[in-house]
Amino acid sequence: MAITGVGDAAVAARVRDLRKTYGKGDAMVRALDGVTLELAAGEFTAIMGPSGSGKSTLMHCCAALDTATSGEVFIGDRELGGLKDKELTRLRRDEIGFVFQSFNLVPTLSARENIVLPQSIARRKPDPEWFDTVIDTVGIRDRLGHRPNQLSGGQQQRVAVARALVGRPTIVFADEPTGNLDSHSGAEVLDLLRRSARDHDQTVVMVTHDPVAASYTDRVVFLADGRVVDELRNPDRDSVLEVMVRVSAPVEV
Repeated sequence: MAITGVGDAAVAARVRDLRKTYGKGDAMVRALDGVTLELAAGEFTAIMGPSGSGKSTLMHCCAALDTATSGEVFIGDRELGGLKDKELTRLRRDEIGFVFQSFNLVPTLSARENIVLPQSIARRKPDPEWFDTVIDTVGIRDRLGHRPNQLSGGQQQRVAVARALVGRPTIVFADEPTGNLDSHSGAEVLDLLRRSARDHDQTVVMVTHDPVAASYTDRVVFLADGRVVDELRNPDRDSVLEVMVRVSAPVEV
């Protein structure tokens, strides 16, 4: 199953025959082995697969944090391989939001300062109305003056999500965003990402290993051995588990 598309929906990002290898000769590892995939605008998509399946590599290549060995990556209608360093920097700043598992907040800055940091670096001010919308969506207004060490893990991750959203990027990538959270805080962050897509037409792509997390999404794409092997629409926990068991099973010879 090399190609998965989004039908008539607008496409926020896509990859074509993407390949990523490490090492040479007998030591070569194929992290991505010809992935072709479209990510729909305004949709919440999960990327899942066994350890070593290539899901994080795919996300990093899509987010311009890593470079593929061959193939093409598009954000909107722009192909990343044709961009110069300054253009790539501008694209990462303006078109891509990223939510890290480890939050990546600056400890000496307040929540508000962390949220607007990318805009400050770019010497821009966030749109006040959109800033208020994001703050109310993440439910962090009463914590804007607090530093990260004064916030719970869930609150820190909500600040990180707000930081990713406030610049109105074309697409937000989230790498195991609930990996360091308890189940309650994790559910809050997942609900926030889902509402960001459904209520504000934000495109969100999340790497996760958790079937419960994947059940919050509109679509799940499954990788194994660097290839797309299956997908689900409108997933629930049990349907995700069923596919995960199948794609993780050893191949009989």
